[in-house]
Amino acid sequence: MEADLPAAAAEKGPAAAPTVTEVEEVKMVVKLLPIWSTCILFWTVYSQMTTFSVEQATRMDRRLRPGAASGFAVPAGSFSVFLFLSILLFTSLNERLLVPLAARLTGRPQGLTSLQRVGAGLVLSIAAMAVAALVERRRRDASAGEGHVAISAFWLVPQFFLVGAGEAFAYVGQLEFFIREAPERMKSMSTGLFLVTLAMGFFLSSFLVFAVDGATRGAWIRNDLDRGRLDLFYWMLAVLGVANFAVFLVFARRHQYKPSAAVPAAVAPAGSPLDSAGSGEKEMDDLVAVKEAVEGVDV
Repeated sequence: MEADLPAAAAEKGPAAAPTVTEVEEVKMVVKLLPIWSTCILFWTVYSQMTTFSVEQATRMDRRLRPGAASGFAVPAGSFSVFLFLSILLFTSLNERLLVPLAARLTGRPQGLTSLQRVGAGLVLSIAAMAVAALVERRRRDASAGEGHVAISAFWLVPQFFLVGAGEAFAYVGQLEFFIREAPERMKSMSTGLFLVTLAMGFFLSSFLVFAVDGATRGAWIRNDLDRGRLDLFYWMLAVLGVANFAVFLVFARRHQYKPSAAVPAAVAPAGSPLDSAGSGEKEMDDLVAVKEAVEGVDV
């Protein structure tokens, strides 16, 4: 019986080490949650481009030649193409123009950090909601005024471009942040954590519509946009975006990036003081150096 106790303790000791490691990894993920929560509102703004913006387009002049008696009318749902064109355009500009310029200014090879990219995306989303509110106000006034004039639907293009540019920054920044800052054994979960922000953003959009509709008793959001105040809803999202950005700045300034392993120096030449320790220790040091170099490479 007494002989079995040391064996049981020996079996229990190694098993406790992975548990401690797992706890530390969970703590690392928990530290990412504050910044994760501030990324949700961006996708709430993004969801407006596929919902209310399309509804706005149905009530505007969608002909290629606004004011013409006849002509081809662009389908309302097709205006989302400006969103995707903006994403492609600004993604290319980021890699070819903005990143090299930022690298020269900051002295970092990657130019902007992942959190700086996310911050730029949040700022662009706020600007998009402000522009969307002004366009909706103009559309509503023109439609409700004398003659019930429908302004050109191409007034919606700026808000699509701003949200698309914001996604070019925020999407890359968020994905890079969660993958690099997550523990090594939890990279897949960090990607899932990023994707959850998309789902939560669309869910928050539905919740805000439900809450605003109840709080205003249907005065802001109606099936007939001419009788509603969609512009006030957009302004509300802009104000929430400003508050969210302020919280993001607090968390971003407090965040400390996970240090990356440095590649060790070259092996000392023969005959140097470092080489006098013996061939056995030298081979062991070389093995450790190679192992650290491989683990320190960023994928």
